[in-house]
Amino acid sequence: MAEPPRSCDCFVALPPGSQDDHVIFGKNSDRPREEVQEVVYYPAASHPPGASVECTYISIPQAEHTHAVVLSRPAWLWGAEMGANELGVCIGNEAVWTKEPVGDGEALLGMDLVRLGLERGDSARAALDVITGLLEQHGQGGPCREESEPFSYHNTFLLVDRSEAWVLETAGRLWAAQQVTAGVKNISNQLTIDAEISLEHPELRTVAQAQGWWGGQEPFSFSAAFSPDNPPARMELAKQRYRGGTELLRQHDGSVTAEVMMTILRDKPSGICMDSGGFCTTGSMVSILPRDPAFPCVHFFTATPDPSRSVFKPFIFSEAMIPVTRVISPQYGSDDPVKKQPRFQSRVDRQHDLYKAHQEAQRTIEKNPQAGESLQETLRYLESQCLIDIGAMLKGEIPGEELGDLFFDCVDTELKFYQ
Repeated sequence: MAEPPRSCDCFVALPPGSQDDHVIFGKNSDRPREEVQEVVYYPAASHPPGASVECTYISIPQAEHTHAVVLSRPAWLWGAEMGANELGVCIGNEAVWTKEPVGDGEALLGMDLVRLGLERGDSARAALDVITGLLEQHGQGGPCREESEPFSYHNTFLLVDRSEAWVLETAGRLWAAQQVTAGVKNISNQLTIDAEISLEHPELRTVAQAQGWWGGQEPFSFSAAFSPDNPPARMELAKQRYRGGTELLRQHDGSVTAEVMMTILRDKPSGICMDSGGFCTTGSMVSILPRDPAFPCVHFFTATPDPSRSVFKPFIFSEAMIPVTRVISPQYGSDDPVKKQPRFQSRVDRQHDLYKAHQEAQRTIEKNPQAGESLQETLRYLESQCLIDIGAMLKGEIPGEELGDLFFDCVDTELKFYQ
């Protein structure tokens, strides 16, 4: 039996690819099963001059102001696989390998760059400038999993706001970016930017020509020049999944809604929703970004593995946020193995309350499939009611303030259904 592709995916649909004049963003985070995904909110903050911020492995100068963000992330690291900020910017990243070698040293993880872009960028383009500037200054690198075996990669990013999207693909400190203003687009674990380059590192073509990866006469293609000649098996396997995502977006082009995006993220035949062995979809996110700034953006998170057996719960930024501690993992401070050398020589329990309850429910379902079907119907009903309420809000029928605590309420209700 062929090995399933070990990768993850990001999707965006912009009008006319989406409905109701909304931009729709979606991402699955696929990682080792034991890497618990938490959902964390950080408020906006001002920082004193000269302050620094400690990322997963290195410290860098802090910005004077950081935006409020909500992040879905593997609980062991500082950054995030995906998230959004209070201004309606969403970012997700994917692993990629290129002809540029992956460095052995510890630098910024791609997931650190996701969080930094959200905290410092007031638009998708501004977040792109943040990420590329930090990439050029500090580089990318370091172990990308909570395990003793080293595993590192370069990154591609999908950055989205209310009006446009950007695909950013990197090779070491080099990069190329493509602007997307309409229709549908997905990225996975491979380079996809051909000759349609909107922005690029100033030395990109010089390096490619000096290395013999581009002749200098023919049109320059980033993917052709920088894709590895002998890509890792996981990168080759991801092509199947990328094609599956492209086809699903094509089928729904012109009618993509949040509900459609959730269906895509739950699709198992394509491999987009993964639940095999020790590698699975550990967290999922879908966002609605209305073009009309009078309406708030809505971000749905599962905070649990396998979206086909999870609930998408809506999060809306508000002035009085309720901390949802039951989707936040335990913190170990300086005793965390990720803070010590050598890294990852021991493990700690990072399961939050919702994760524990969800996993226990899944074990019960395996023993009693009939009860599992009933529970699944109940949970999908909860999700559908949330979608109805959010739809009414985005039509002006319900004030957004009335739904500010919906994420807290949904987590609380989901936990009660598991008991």
